[in-house]
Parts: sequence; structure tokens; C-alpha cells
Amino acid sequence: MKVFNLNKSFIKTICCAAVVSAVSMFSSFAQITTANEFFKSVSDFYASFKDYQVHLDIKINKSEMSANLTYMAPDKMRLDFSKPAEQCIVYDGKQLVCYLPDSGTILVQEASGHSGANMASSEGLALLRRCYSVSYEKGQAPTPLDGGDGEPVIKLVLHRRNGGESFRVIYVAVDPQTRLIRRMIGITPGGVSYQFDFSGYDINQGLSEKRFHYDIPSGANTYNDFLIGE
Repeated sequence: MKVFNLNKSFIKTICCAAVVSAVSMFSSFAQITTANEFFKSVSDFYASFKDYQVHLDIKINKSEMSANLTYMAPDKMRLDFSKPAEQCIVYDGKQLVCYLPDSGTILVQEASGHSGANMASSEGLALLRRCYSVSYEKGQAPTPLDGGDGEPVIKLVLHRRNGGESFRVIYVAVDPQTRLIRRMIGITPGGVSYQFDFSGYDINQGLSEKRFHYDIPSGANTYNDFLIGE
């Protein structure tokens, strides 16, 4: 009888340990977020923005540019460049205007299906989710943005689902605390690299649509419908 009680007690202990272990394992699995789920949470967060402003540094291979980007949902966008100085790109939802000060040229394109959505907007991110498969570049844990002891980010890699997309692969670095995109790098099929670094976000400032009106400089040479074949 004593032996039976001992075995019964032992079995209870083993069962309890197994239950605790199972609960612990379930909790661990519950904390795992797939790359697609994480990217969707970022997209959903950006969908809550009515507007934002952010500093943007751009590298196209070895060429560098800098601008302040202004975005207003759902499709208005403005880029005021400091490098090259005075260059400006504005999309007001109906018309795309590009001012190139070096040549004194204005490029104008009526919307006709063109969108002002940039990659770092809810529309742009939703489009990427449809057209690209998403995975972690180096696992779920944050890693330094530029190596060493730099700013920790979660790094994602997006591979295009078909050959019709402009970039064959896109790398996205997200601040895990704020869910704000810090960097996007797109690589074209020809190997050209487009890097966009975002910093200093100002979100939901109550911007006016007037911010997206651009007064064309007098004397500029204007070319309409410059997006040939679009």
C-alpha cells in the first residue's frame, strides 16, 4: 500500500511537471511573431496616421540626396530637397509636379491612375504585402542598424512574387519599440540600390491640404505628361 501511494505521488508530480512544461512551451510559442504578422502590424500602425513629416536621406548607388518628406493620407506627398537644394516633388492627389532647379525645368503629370503613395505609407506597405513575400533577415531579435553597437532594429527581407515589380528584393529595418521604419533598401533586377533612411518623425500634426500646393517658379520650362508609356 505504501508503495502504491509512493508511485501515485510520483505520477502526480510527473503529471504536474508535464503540465507546467506544456504551459511554458505554449507561452513561448505564443510569443513568436511571424515576419508577415510583424510587417502587418507595422502596416496597420501606419494606417492610423493622418499625416506625418520625416527627414529622408536617399542613396542611389553612390549618389546621395536629402529631403524633408511630408505625407497626408490617403495619397498626398511632398518632398522638399536640401540636396540638391530647392528641388521639389509634390503630389496633391491629382497632379504630380517635379521641379528640377539645375535645369529650370518643371515636369507635370496628371494623375490618370498614378498614386502618390510612397513605400513608407499604409497604402505603400499594403501594396508590398500583396506583391512580396516577407521573412526575417536575421531572426526575430533586434540587431544593430549599422552593425557594432548601433541602434537596434528588426530587419525584414521582402522578395517579389513575380517579375513585374520594380525591386527584386527590399530590405526593411523597423524600430521594435515605435514600429517606425528606419530604413528601406530596394535592389532592382539590374543591381541598382535605392536606400531610404527615415529619421525625426512628426506624426499627426493636423496638416492642411494647402501644404501640397506648389507655386511653379516663373520662367521655368514646363513639360507635361512626362511619364511616357505609363
